[in-house]
Amino acid sequence: MSKVIERFPAGGAIDVDDLLAALRNTPAGGPLTVGDDRVVEFLVAFARRLLRPAVARRYPELGSLGFFLRRAEINKLLARVADEPGQLRFPRGTVFHVPPANVDTIFVYSWALSALAGNANVVRISSRSAGAADAVLDALNDTLAEADEAVRQTQRMVTYGRDDVVTGALSAAADLRVIWGGDRSVNEIRRHPLAPHARDVTFPDRSSFTVLSSAGWLGADERERDAAALGLYNDSYWFDQAACSSPRTLYWVGDAAATEAARTDLLARLRAVLDGKRPEVDAAMAVEKRVATYGLAVDGTATAIRFDGNELATVELADPADIPRRWLGVGTFPQARVDTLAELAPLVVRRDQTVTHFGFKAEELVDFARTVAGRGVDRIVPIGDALSFAATWDGYDLMREFTRITSIIAR
Repeated sequence: MSKVIERFPAGGAIDVDDLLAALRNTPAGGPLTVGDDRVVEFLVAFARRLLRPAVARRYPELGSLGFFLRRAEINKLLARVADEPGQLRFPRGTVFHVPPANVDTIFVYSWALSALAGNANVVRISSRSAGAADAVLDALNDTLAEADEAVRQTQRMVTYGRDDVVTGALSAAADLRVIWGGDRSVNEIRRHPLAPHARDVTFPDRSSFTVLSSAGWLGADERERDAAALGLYNDSYWFDQAACSSPRTLYWVGDAAATEAARTDLLARLRAVLDGKRPEVDAAMAVEKRVATYGLAVDGTATAIRFDGNELATVELADPADIPRRWLGVGTFPQARVDTLAELAPLVVRRDQTVTHFGFKAEELVDFARTVAGRGVDRIVPIGDALSFAATWDGYDLMREFTRITSIIAR
């Protein structure tokens, strides 16, 4: 028999078949529904714990998560899947989530939306998860003491090693499987078949970049520039620049003289943020960055490289088309200049997910999106919002993905 370790509700080892059997039992108060009050109350109480100053100071990303799960925000989420004339929304059933290990909190967003949709959920928590993930699990278990028993019965988070029997069993039982973590993870998990009616929602390898108007930067006031530098820090350093939505290249849009002045100013302000925040970049990461950036020079992609301590590295790209979409190490910023935003549109590929921006008008961003025409880029958001999770992610409306429709036609 193959066992898993229950992390939420906290417990010991349990056989996967026993876990699935427990999930199939109907809660005493009846099955969960879309927007079930029992789940809503639990999530709101959980959010309060995340917003406590001691937690939010230590893990700022959990403050964002707490804000996302406030009652007012939950009401907005539920409005997306409200019943309509002739259409009723119901949960999909059982959802199996396989989140990435490198972004500690992504599993909570995925799980919370699915639970809010009334689904029973099993979330695999990586054994490598720590820090913020452990704080989340502690808060979840603390909240459970005052929650309806239906939450304990229908929501499970587990850890297990590489075990094809467990993954196969959880996949076979799922009505929906949510796979995060990159192409390799998606392909590996997909080896395990789903039931004929079930399907996958996948989040494969993605990359993101930032666009800055040189004229817009120089025309901004001191407060706006400082806020943008802090925003770039938050977008890039919270998850070691490894999150799919963290920018890995900076594109400046404008003439050469304005760009040089704007870029110098941004890097000086970012340096000031780093001096205040003092992010930890260990020796192994510093070596990783040097190997990666000098590799770009060797293959002709980079024309210049500059290190400003272990925390910050800038790379001049030989051509804007040479965007390196692989991870180069935290605090590494390849840069290039173009004359117009439209010049970047042909460079976009399906893998590109988030574009963060500064200094552009709304109509310029809309024109850029229309020129890209869906070939890539699922999100265009201000600098500082790259990691702000939304119910629409990677082009999926997740609340709708987590529900199913029964249509009714009366004669």
